Amino acid sequence: MASDLDTVRVMRALFSDIPRAPQGLSHEDTMAWIQKSMQDFPGGDLAYTIEHVTRNSMLDIVLRLREDGHLQDDTQFETTLLQLSHEAGRKEFMDWCINAQKSVDTTSRLLNRAKPSWSEPTPLFSMAPEQVRRFVIGEPTGAGPLFTEFAAREDVRQLELFANGTPDRLYEFDWGFVTEEPGPVWNVYLADVWRSGTVGSFDRFIGAWRLETAAVAGSKVRPPHVPAGLSLELGIAAFASLALHGGSGDPASAVERKWVSEVFLAHMLPAMSGRVLDPNYDFPSNW
Repeated sequence: MASDLDTVRVMRALFSDIPRAPQGLSHEDTMAWIQKSMQDFPGGDLAYTIEHVTRNSMLDIVLRLREDGHLQDDTQFETTLLQLSHEAGRKEFMDWCINAQKSVDTTSRLLNRAKPSWSEPTPLFSMAPEQVRRFVIGEPTGAGPLFTEFAAREDVRQLELFANGTPDRLYEFDWGFVTEEPGPVWNVYLADVWRSGTVGSFDRFIGAWRLETAAVAGSKVRPPHVPAGLSLELGIAAFASLALHGGSGDPASAVERKWVSEVFLAHMLPAMSGRVLDPNYDFPSNW
């Protein structure tokens, strides 16, 4: 199997030049930024979509070749990473990736037909009131056995995530831990996720977040109000399951910290994680 470290390196090579929305934007401003980026992309919305589909196809192909093809050879893998890191090299993969995407789509439809009947996954965990209270008042627990387990992983040590030692603001729970950085940024690490492969959950957490925060037409259920400027991003930079970026400045405002504690960690994250880790759960694809 391709390692998580291999996957992160391929993703960085493929997507390092793709612009990302500035931090601190509201959900509405982020959507507007993405829409404008698509419109301003050479060739317009369609070209933007094709570019993303093609690069995701390249990611799948390269990782498959790393697992059971010629890219098992480290020298050839390094050469391919260098090739993927610039536009001319990526263009050499274009036709191959577009054809591969057609095959992936067909396979996906066949797999979906074979899946069992849908049911709502149970939340992955629950938060004790005392755990929520400690997070609200900003009282770190320090490192525990789960942080120690994660920090000892070979891929984590190679990425030098904690080269400067244990983070000062670290909250450990029985399901994982959260690190808090200036910004504020909360990096969320779930043990069940890193044990099953962190990288494979990135896109699924984005789908779970959108499912939790988007209003569904005709539904009487209202999504929770997300504080202005707070957004969820992929956990790639910190090799986390996901990252929350605050919009209140550092330190986080009392309102923002209370929302992250009492709404996100206590209620949204358990449900989101249950869906992410259920292989039979399909997130809407037409966001």
